Formats: sequence, structure tokens, C-alpha cells
Amino acid sequence: MNVVTDKAKINEVLTRAVEKIYPSKEAFEKELLSGRRLRIYHGVDPTGPHLHLGHLTNLLVLRRLQELGHEIIFLIGDFTARIGDPTDKLSPRQPLSKEEVMANLATFKKQASRIIKFSGENRAQIQFNSKWFTKMKFEEVIEIARHLTVQQMLGRDMFEKRMQEGKPIGFNEFFYPLMQGYDSVALCVDMEIGGTDQTFNMLVGRDLLKIYKGKEKFVITTKLLEDPATGKKLMNKSEGGLVNLDDEPEEMLGKMMALPDAAIGSLAEFSSDLPMEEVEKLRVLAGSKPRDAKLKVAEAIVATVRNKTAGKKAKQAFIKVFSEKQKPEEILVVSVGVPEMPLVDLLVAAQLAPSKSEARRLIEQGAVRINDVKKTDPFEIISISSEVLLQVGPRRFARIRQ
Repeated sequence: MNVVTDKAKINEVLTRAVEKIYPSKEAFEKELLSGRRLRIYHGVDPTGPHLHLGHLTNLLVLRRLQELGHEIIFLIGDFTARIGDPTDKLSPRQPLSKEEVMANLATFKKQASRIIKFSGENRAQIQFNSKWFTKMKFEEVIEIARHLTVQQMLGRDMFEKRMQEGKPIGFNEFFYPLMQGYDSVALCVDMEIGGTDQTFNMLVGRDLLKIYKGKEKFVITTKLLEDPATGKKLMNKSEGGLVNLDDEPEEMLGKMMALPDAAIGSLAEFSSDLPMEEVEKLRVLAGSKPRDAKLKVAEAIVATVRNKTAGKKAKQAFIKVFSEKQKPEEILVVSVGVPEMPLVDLLVAAQLAPSKSEARRLIEQGAVRINDVKKTDPFEIISISSEVLLQVGPRRFARIRQ
């Protein structure tokens, strides 16, 4: 396939949502303009079943490079997920079983295919890092470990903080950067893409590729979606609030409308395919009419992940429910088969909460209503002798029947 060297498209790759490029932006620009086809990868560990807006930033960078004609690899860390990346973690991760990992990754290709192509011309590849790690001998592991020092590992912020607080550091956590780094060697890539929180791991891969293959590796670090007020990631599995790529369009848009107003510009730049000229206009609009700007951005993101029709319908549904104070026309009907049920169980049965603990949290926060009456007792017994309307937050509804 011919490689595209259009300067405007290359400039977007070099600048949009990009924090830094190693060894330099200039060196990578020269490579892109040369017309050489590059082998580029982005890895995701299936520590949960969903890809979300945080992943979308990197997937969109991959798509831009795929559209330029470069070879794209979507690496699923089915082996590394069982250790867990210690990055930004102030306590050890709970290890996942092989079965949990396999269940989580079941729909990853379907979710990623909303952004990058796995069929047709210049199709992306899917790789699994268990392919090389399950075959690796212990002597090979020792050889790889020889190239990283304990001082380098202990110099990482989260390990320093844990030591200061007397919290444990699992020896297995030291292996994670080595394993992610070795992925670059196994794939023999020209470039890796990941968030700024992955810089250390990706640069380990850059060093290992030089050692094992005598080859340069470019690294693009992308900006993270953060709450400007707190500096925390907006997409954080441990704190909830994820906007998942496989959410229904209306649910996706509704969740985005609940994100901080100050994140509007970042959402538009990192998570949509809006032209940058439009992004800048929305940044300006956000200063005077944040709700209007956010609604336009949310519609654009739904359109990016699904299509323009889905984005438009999701926006119209939001306006109808919130601005006109109407309930949606189509409400899920759930038959529970019993005449009464504790409220916490009812939310799970109606699939309006993924677990009892999450259902309880929603109820105690005042986010749950039965027939428009707020409920705050998770264990209140709800009679279902006649149909009841269950509502979670301002946008999720279910009609409950016996």
C-alpha cells in the first residue's frame, strides 16, 4: 500500500492530543515524510471488559496513521493483564485469573473496530502478548531483567510514595515495565503509542529494542483526559464515571454531559474527529455557553464512535428528557417474576447497576427514584403488584413488571 505524505495530515498526527514524541518531533516528521511504511502498535490490557474515552484518544491517533498507510497493530495484553500495570497505583493490583482476562477481552476487537479497520485495505492486526510470554524460559526472563536497575524502578513516583507510606511493593510489579518493553522487541515495531502515564514503560521498550534488534523506536505520548480542577483522570475504573465505547449512544452522551465543563476543550480535541478549527471554536463557546458547547462535543464523540445519525438522535433524546422534562419514548421493560424485591436487588435485575455495591452507592447518593419518588434506603422492599417506573439518575429508566 502507498504511504500518504500529505503535510497537513502528518501535522495532525504530530500535534493533536500529543504530549511528546521521542526521540523528537522533528525526527518523526522526517520519517513520516520519507514515505517509508512504519510498523506501529498500541497495547491495551483487558483489566476490565470495556474500552473507554481514555482509550479512544490513542485509537484515534492509530486511525490517523492507518489512514496514512502505515501498518497498525492492536496488541491485547492478555498475559500482562494478569500482573497489572503498577503505574499510578498506590497499592498493589489484585491479580486477575486467566478466565477473568479472557472474559474481559471478549469484545475488545468489536469495540476497537469502531475506530480502526480490521478488514479491507490496510487492515489492522490483532496480537496477544501471551504468544511470546507463555513460551519464555526463566533464563530469558533473567536476561531481560539485566537491562533495568532496581534504582530505576524505585525512582518511579508511585513506588517512592508507597515506600514512604510503608505500603508493599510486589516484586512481580517490577516485571511489568520489562514485559511491556519486551512487547516492542517481540513485535519488532517502529513506533509505540500510549498515554503520558505509560512513558516509563514505553521508553523501556525503546531501550530493549535498541539492545536486542539495534533498532530505533519512536514513541508518541498522548495527553490524558483529566479534570482540570483536581488533575485526576476523568476515565478511572476505580472511581467510576467511565464513558465506554460500547455504551448505547444516549447513555454515552448523557455520561459526557455529566463531565466537568472545564474538560470540554480536551474532550473535543482528544476524543472526536472534529476538525481542529471547530475544536477551537468550541473552546471559545465553552467560555460563555458551556452546556451548548458540551452538547455539541458529546454529539460529535458519539458520531465518532458510532455514526452521525446516532450522535444526532442521542442529542435530541437528551434535549427532550432534560430541557423539556419529558421521559424517553422507549423505556426498557423488565419482568422480575416476583411480587416484591429489595430496591438494591431491583436495580441489578433491571440492569441499571452492574453490582449490588454499585446499586447501593447510587441509592445512598439519592440517584434512584420509584415512580418519581426519591429512594435512599437500599433495602426498602418495593412492591411490584402493578408496574413501577424505576429511574437512575436523570437519564436511565426501566418499567418493572412482575
